[in-house]
Amino acid sequence: MPTDTPDRILRLNAVLDRTGLSRSTLYRKVQTGTFPKQVRIATRCTGWRESAVNDWMRNPMFYSVADHPRL
Repeated sequence: MPTDTPDRILRLNAVLDRTGLSRSTLYRKVQTGTFPKQVRIATRCTGWRESAVNDWMRNPMFYSVADHPRL
């Protein structure tokens, strides 16, 4: 069901607060493809799509980046 609200970009601290993961665990999961990849905001600035983080939070045990091609 599409919505008219744009997808927000969450910075690292917001993602850590929402997920309860540590920084090292988060980056390890990104490397293994079990957490959404960051999106580049600026030259030295990245964040995560809120929708991608919400998808992961719905089913963190079985999340795979390969199953979410748009991310």
